[in-house]
Amino acid sequence: MTGKERVEAAFQGIPSDRVPVYQLSASSWVASELLGREAYVGFGIQQWREAAALWDGPDAHAEFLERTFQDTLAINRHYGNDLYRFVYPRAPGKPTRKVDEHTYLYESGSEENWRVLRYDPSQEHIDVMFDHKPRRRPTFEDLERSLEASEKAYEKNPEERLPLRDDDLSLRALRELGNEAAIRIGGGSCGIGREEWWLEAVALRPDLVARSLDLQVASARQTVGPLVDAGFRYLFGGGDFAGYQGPFYSPKTFHDLVLPRLQEITNIVHQKNAYSLFASDGDLWSVADDLFGASGVDGFYEIDRRAGMDLRRLREHFPDLTLLGGISSHTLHVGSSEEVIAETLTSIEVAKELGRIIVGVTNLPVPGTPVSNIEAMLRTVEDNR
Repeated sequence: MTGKERVEAAFQGIPSDRVPVYQLSASSWVASELLGREAYVGFGIQQWREAAALWDGPDAHAEFLERTFQDTLAINRHYGNDLYRFVYPRAPGKPTRKVDEHTYLYESGSEENWRVLRYDPSQEHIDVMFDHKPRRRPTFEDLERSLEASEKAYEKNPEERLPLRDDDLSLRALRELGNEAAIRIGGGSCGIGREEWWLEAVALRPDLVARSLDLQVASARQTVGPLVDAGFRYLFGGGDFAGYQGPFYSPKTFHDLVLPRLQEITNIVHQKNAYSLFASDGDLWSVADDLFGASGVDGFYEIDRRAGMDLRRLREHFPDLTLLGGISSHTLHVGSSEEVIAETLTSIEVAKELGRIIVGVTNLPVPGTPVSNIEAMLRTVEDNR
């Protein structure tokens, strides 16, 4: 079977020749160690690299895109993935000034309207871009004005649109690799913002939260159709809303506010004969019946094993839900090779026994993760899947 066929079999709940595999992502450091060369993959580091390439001109940017595509493909194949991820955060545009090797300035309109991209190579992280004027904490009135502007924009332009850049690498991957593997794309997200003002609005202005969620449904109505028509079938949505102690807001809030909108989005996806996936770290058991049952979502990824989201328990409670993950990036980072192998074998055994599981690391292997642990995990998967 091809990787594409294995992933489809997992979502259909039918046997495949081998357990399907999806390692969610890689930092540049990890990919570089595994491939034996500097690898153009990752998150903050890639935004900085693209900013530098845009500053250096069209030829440099074209070279950046090509190298990113080839290195992303190489790490997917090195991982043995059946499901490929090509979408990572992109730079916001061409900077107007290079401050130093790791810092770029973006100016727009006036001297007081500018942003900065500052890269920290030790963490492969960029600072949040910020305006010259300190941003005050938004009030509920600010949120209401912003929501009203977005609502008017959707009313004015309700037509469907493909939410991807012309140079999006996922589109190229779909064209060139779509018969080899399933291609992941983001779409159909639904959630409440984690900023303190949104969490306060849950308690004091739930009407604003409801309007924000309605806008996410409106976005899905615009974008899901074009994504599926382009050839994507696995829409990775969701949004972190929990920690080790459970969700950041009550199960009743999820049931009353989030669930009805999530159901609308999954219906939109299903009408196009595609799959809706949801991600969040943390302990989600208090909302599990709504999130993994009543919502209609087809898949769950970024499964937080250390927060109690166990593959076997999830499979037994939700037999129609496809699970992606099972191996903790924390274990890879700080555990022994023996612990990594044991966790990997457990995930494979449950996948073979119960099905509808795509095995892999459920979050980013961070810079500094022992390469011996990653290689032990990959060998164990390859030898036992």
